[in-house]
Amino acid sequence: MTGEPMTAADLIDRWAALGRPVPVDGDEVFVIDVPATGTVAGPPLLVLHGFPTSSIDFSEVLAPLRAGRRVVLLDMPGYGLSSKADRHYSLFDQADRVESVAAELGLGEVDLLTHDMGDSVGGELLARGLDGTLGFGVRRRVLTNGSIYLALAQLTDGQKFLLDLPDAQLPDGSGTGADGLTRALLDTMAPAGSAASQPDPDHVRAAAELIVRDGGSRLLPRTIRYIEDRRRQEDRFTGAIEQHPAPLAVVWGDLDPIAVWAMTDQLLERRPDAVRTRLEGVGHYPMVEAPAAFAAAVVAAL
Repeated sequence: MTGEPMTAADLIDRWAALGRPVPVDGDEVFVIDVPATGTVAGPPLLVLHGFPTSSIDFSEVLAPLRAGRRVVLLDMPGYGLSSKADRHYSLFDQADRVESVAAELGLGEVDLLTHDMGDSVGGELLARGLDGTLGFGVRRRVLTNGSIYLALAQLTDGQKFLLDLPDAQLPDGSGTGADGLTRALLDTMAPAGSAASQPDPDHVRAAAELIVRDGGSRLLPRTIRYIEDRRRQEDRFTGAIEQHPAPLAVVWGDLDPIAVWAMTDQLLERRPDAVRTRLEGVGHYPMVEAPAAFAAAVVAAL
């Protein structure tokens, strides 16, 4: 999605037009399923986004990613353009929805690209693969900035505040607006002086507006509960990331203030055959901050 400059509203409209809602287990899951351009070189690429944003994070890298492969992206329930019911959200439920979407689309084998919370959802899918219960196979995988080792994570003040709240929807009229969320997202990216990190402000604004959409910002105390799942089940999620036999590539912004670079050092100690690409001067959202470098690294890994 490149070309003439677009406003945040334009970006959202164009992204929405690429996909459709898919009924899954009582939710409406927004799914984008685009065919490969050029000669097909591998299985479909399944892309899992992070908290608190959505699949639109990957809009600037979709074109290079689909060169040679079908690409499937979805907004997990509670996020983006998917339904946002007032209920408890867990990593296990999100993994169930991903499996259901994969079954609906007839995905038998995939390459897996995950970011942030998507790393943890991906970890549960990989754990099911190790258990022999996953409904599809994983050929290769690319892991990007996420708190795979929670003891090393530097949670933001906003994340800590949300975790201290009850697991309940905020009242009407409350919840952070798009302005505040835009600032919060920018705070997780590399400092403005980094030449390598050049996020499009309209793209960041679009991501924030999709958080707010349909009352989504009021759900943040519920959707952030995935961190509690991580604490309880880290051995399962991170253990599967470390142990699954599919080749592993790590593409990581090294100025991430949350999922710090040291996490990749620990991962490579546990998984020495992993291939690591360091995106220097890039923060928590490498696909937004440095889309060309990010896409090149992912394509090379696949």
